[in-house]
Amino acid sequence: MTATDLRARLDAGETIVLAGVFDCLSALLAQSAGHTNLFLSGYCTAATLLGVPDFGYVTQTEMAEVARRVCHAVPGCDVIVDGDTGYGNPLNTIRTIELYEHAGAAGIFLEDQVWPKKCGHMAGKQVVPREEWLAKLQAALDHRHDLFVVARTDARAAVSLEEACERARAAADLGVDAIFVEAPESVADMEAIAKATPGCIRVANMIEGGRTPLRTPAELHDLGFDLIVSPLTGLLAAHRAMGEAYAALREKGTLRDDLGLVTLFDDFAPTVDLAGHYDLEARYSQG
Repeated sequence: MTATDLRARLDAGETIVLAGVFDCLSALLAQSAGHTNLFLSGYCTAATLLGVPDFGYVTQTEMAEVARRVCHAVPGCDVIVDGDTGYGNPLNTIRTIELYEHAGAAGIFLEDQVWPKKCGHMAGKQVVPREEWLAKLQAALDHRHDLFVVARTDARAAVSLEEACERARAAADLGVDAIFVEAPESVADMEAIAKATPGCIRVANMIEGGRTPLRTPAELHDLGFDLIVSPLTGLLAAHRAMGEAYAALREKGTLRDDLGLVTLFDDFAPTVDLAGHYDLEARYSQG
């Protein structure tokens, strides 16, 4: 997929949902469920790779390496990757663009927080001066080949909704592919964003229990948002399911009477294409 392809789909009125993933297995499961558009979440990667909150701990190269693995695992999917702030100044942003494209990413999100950043639905965010962010976006646009560039601003919480909309318009004027005003706190906020950014492709971030009210893709389309990210669904579902299974194991020492908590051994095999690997092994067997 290229930026042109994705923009064409969005310009034609298609509403696209990006399923959040964080490693190869989550990407395979999302693909198995029918998702072909994925989002590699920085929040999820921080939690699963390092066991820490989304406080800017994950480095540029760590994120690029996870992206490389995920893109390789699901070559039939388009993976947009969280680029945080570009990991520094415009020159660092250029390197981020290069690393992500080499990893096979289809797109990138670039935000205006002060580094180290925080999850967009956490408290305590700060944003850099508008021109500093715009310079990084311009660098990204000048040096990308096919990446779909999303300009994300966290100014709604850090400054004001008006400032966030002004930043989004300025980013759109540069030629980014989509704008993303993070963490609107009501439908009224979302309506104001849409009104303030005519002609733009807009991102809605649907986090279960987050700041923004959850809406269906059809409802979001009616509000003017057609690129829908559900970044934490897989992580939060895994957190609950694994917590319940580990608790049962701790209590009983076995899941013999609680097999409904897990996928059985043989049922897991198709997810990693075990049969295909047996076939490949047999093809090259010397026996």
